Amino acid sequence: MMRKIAKSYQQKAYLGRFPYNLVESGNLAKYYNCLTDFGFLAAKVNHPELGVQALIEDYDLIDDAELLTHPEYNEEKVKSLKLIQGALRLSAHILAQDSTQLVEQLWGRLLYFEMPEIQSLLEVARQSKTTGLRALIPNLTPPGGRLIRTLTGHSNWVSAVAIANDGKLAISGSHDTTLKIWNLEKGKELFTLTGHRKSVNAVAISSDGKLAISGSDDKTLKVWNLAEGKELFTLTGHRKSVNAVAISSDGKLAISGSDDKTLKVWNLAEGKELFTLTGHRKSVNAVAISSDGKLAISGSDDKTLKVWNLAEGKELFTLSDHLSWVRAVAMTIWKLVKGKELFTLTGHLSEVKAVTLTSDGKLAISMSCDGTIKVWNLAEGKELFTLAAGDSDWASQVALASDDTLVISVRLDTRMKVWSLAERKELFTLAAPSGIVSAVAISSDCKLAISGSGDKTLKVWNLVEGKELFTLSGHSEWVRAVAISSDGKLAISGSGDNTLKVWNLVERKELFTLSGHSKWVDAVAISSDGKLAISVSWDNTLTIWNLVERKELFTLTDHSKWVYAVAISSDGKLAISGDDDAMLKVWNLAERKELFTLSGHSKWVGAVALTSDGKLAISGSGDKTLKVWNLVEGKELFTLSGHSDRVNAVAISSDGKLAISGSWDNTLKVWNLVEGKELFTLSGHSDRVNAVAISSDGKLAISGLSDNTLKVWNLVTREIIASFVGESPILCCAVTPDGVTIVAGDASGRVHFLRLEC
Repeated sequence: MMRKIAKSYQQKAYLGRFPYNLVESGNLAKYYNCLTDFGFLAAKVNHPELGVQALIEDYDLIDDAELLTHPEYNEEKVKSLKLIQGALRLSAHILAQDSTQLVEQLWGRLLYFEMPEIQSLLEVARQSKTTGLRALIPNLTPPGGRLIRTLTGHSNWVSAVAIANDGKLAISGSHDTTLKIWNLEKGKELFTLTGHRKSVNAVAISSDGKLAISGSDDKTLKVWNLAEGKELFTLTGHRKSVNAVAISSDGKLAISGSDDKTLKVWNLAEGKELFTLTGHRKSVNAVAISSDGKLAISGSDDKTLKVWNLAEGKELFTLSDHLSWVRAVAMTIWKLVKGKELFTLTGHLSEVKAVTLTSDGKLAISMSCDGTIKVWNLAEGKELFTLAAGDSDWASQVALASDDTLVISVRLDTRMKVWSLAERKELFTLAAPSGIVSAVAISSDCKLAISGSGDKTLKVWNLVEGKELFTLSGHSEWVRAVAISSDGKLAISGSGDNTLKVWNLVERKELFTLSGHSKWVDAVAISSDGKLAISVSWDNTLTIWNLVERKELFTLTDHSKWVYAVAISSDGKLAISGDDDAMLKVWNLAERKELFTLSGHSKWVGAVALTSDGKLAISGSGDKTLKVWNLVEGKELFTLSGHSDRVNAVAISSDGKLAISGSWDNTLKVWNLVEGKELFTLSGHSDRVNAVAISSDGKLAISGLSDNTLKVWNLVTREIIASFVGESPILCCAVTPDGVTIVAGDASGRVHFLRLEC
């Protein structure tokens, strides 16, 4: 026992001190070798008392200014070290949870770089793992760019953020009812503040950084001691949700705005309400206090701003030129002296959700639902520059560091972006990015994949060489569906612009556009002979297209609600569709008519698959069940029950004997379609299953999850044999017939090409 303890102590001492000792002794050559040695990296990351953060800090040792003149100081080797450090920092949140992902993470991030030290590190890393998913192309954010680190922890939307005056701390509030305090220098969570019973909507930090105040849907405000990480007291009085809060510069007063149409002014020293400000006719969404603490300004859903005298507790005047809700406000005294509009700043294309001012009142920063942040010169009344914040529908808030160097933008998910105003660029993202790859398909010869994205494009990929071949542009909205002809020469895409486009993959160009749908095209399939295509739209129709004559053959209009899912038989004679009305319809494509309707589900049908012979169909529904249907007789055979949440994905093995379903209950279930019973449940997921695929031999299953992971299952042993952690939820996946190459699309816009190595 004593020997084991001594050995453990020696290992910890070696791993913990060895790089430091090398630098202290001036042995930089050995220091370089140590920090490019995969064995050392793996040992330190996997050590229970050290971990990835301790390893990251080893690379900082080379930053000592005295080492710049050292004879062994090698600028190129230092550059390699910093790239490895950057890769580890980017993956720190993943490796802290699952250190076995070290190989996959290094490959995904460092494959971009040709330095010999890095390529050697990757090759050794690859050989160290017998089973895993190796990236065929660089598929994760590389080091050296704008993103520095990802901070995870909130389990729901981040709805509020503030930065301390020293720029070292940030505090975030979430719909998960908590606030989190973050160290922005080390990129880690310091502690969590709990106490609110509902969503946290607003947060502010006092100028001395000692106090924070939060407002919530639970109708309360809470005041927190940030040094001790505890609640000081609760402020009650609002009758509805608290949407906004601000603290005076001296820290003595706070002001809050609420859905109850009022603002309340609070004495923070005594923890009590001073008075209530009334006058708004609808919810108060935003509030700011002047630097001298004498004035406040509020914005409301009633389309007005009101300026208040805080000394007298009364309204001074109303500013009413807005045409819609006022969701954000910031102030400087000189703008309010005359109580009138100076000028209007135009340029945003959608609702402005947040605005703040620099400390000198010269610049304003606004965030809009058009996906941009704009910086304005208030002296000249003009736009200086625009920052692309991304994903327009999710804009929420914006906060500015006291030194006016950093801006944090908040979106209604789990992400915050940190921007440098001086450099006019994003520095890093706090939590995972988002954007959507919503569709992916693989050619029958396994040589090509094509993906459709929220960026309105399709990308075609070479699966043999693992690289992008070209991009197809032309859609004016999100690409929601894609299919490839059996010969791999044609692709067809469906979009939110209500059209389908047919592409020649050989000539890399659009052939023609198919128009006719009045709403989004949500799914598409091509007949095996490549002559027909079928599309499903949110206009409640299915349309059959003749791809040879480039025209609509007919439209099937019997659905009364949105159609979510469609499948077409391999012989092109039958199609089956599922809708929001819990119905499936089976169609005779030759005769252009509905054969029959299949009813039985009690909620919308979101997934459907056909056996290769077209005799059976299986459907998954929001009612938590799957149903197996005999398409020859037009009747339900049996119901498969067991999922505890919506069934979101389904696939059938090529022999038609097995089906696999993915659900928002975080499980996969494997079903025997011959006997109509559950065989087993695969329950190693930590989040919703969004996508599922099954290899042609029925031995492997692939699942894509909302927690950013892709898992490969051995259906014989019922074990996870490989996994990959990306940076955004996995929304779709496909596997080549040989079961070796897996393609997955995620919510950030990335397409992952992974080779299963056993």
